[in-house]
Amino acid sequence: MNIQDKVAVVTGASSGIGRVISTQLVEGGATVFGLARSGDTLSAVRDELGDAFHPVTCDVRDAASVAEAFAVVEDSAGRCDVLVNNAGYGEFGGIEDLTPEAFDQQQATNVNGVFLCTQQAVPMMRAQNEAEGFGGHIVNIASIAGLLGNPNISAYNASKFAVRGFSDAMMKELRDDGIKVTCVYPGSVETNFSDVAGSSIAPNPMQPEDVAGTVLHVIEGPDNYLISEVVMRPLRPRG
Repeated sequence: MNIQDKVAVVTGASSGIGRVISTQLVEGGATVFGLARSGDTLSAVRDELGDAFHPVTCDVRDAASVAEAFAVVEDSAGRCDVLVNNAGYGEFGGIEDLTPEAFDQQQATNVNGVFLCTQQAVPMMRAQNEAEGFGGHIVNIASIAGLLGNPNISAYNASKFAVRGFSDAMMKELRDDGIKVTCVYPGSVETNFSDVAGSSIAPNPMQPEDVAGTVLHVIEGPDNYLISEVVMRPLRPRG
């Protein structure tokens, strides 16, 4: 897909990987609707990126909030060529210390959010496929934790394994409608995620720009060419 003049929706766009993906999409000529809960932070991104970035305050855990956000996209742009489901949340700890609320919040953000946003984007993409012969591209940012389990991150593992299964099913369900689905599994990335989750990362992690560049590479592939999964790891995690 040539992203020039295309319309993208990026969740978790106010910081970290989502902010860098939004930046690279705008630099490539796309219009980006950036979704996040923090309106103030989104406004700062708008100040940095200019009129091609449209801040939309949205809680991806809430169906009504997601529906309102995508109504803004449809009313403003009339289409959705790219959806990057990037919003994520982690809270790590042993099974005896993990509260039901912490478990539920990780599933709500990491799994329900992907489902709710995908459900809103697909009708627009299907209509585009009928009119233009190609629907669009959905990229789900999972984690290496969606491929292997680790002690003390069981709830996060469960959510990212779910994203993997959902992505595989959607890839097979939507490909005949001209809609690509790609699931990306980054390893350690230098963002504030580990501080929020209460964990440590490798001393020599990847950078958000590494993940964003890979996402852009996948999106910009030929229309009849699908990369369904990408695993990313730092080459020398300990430096």
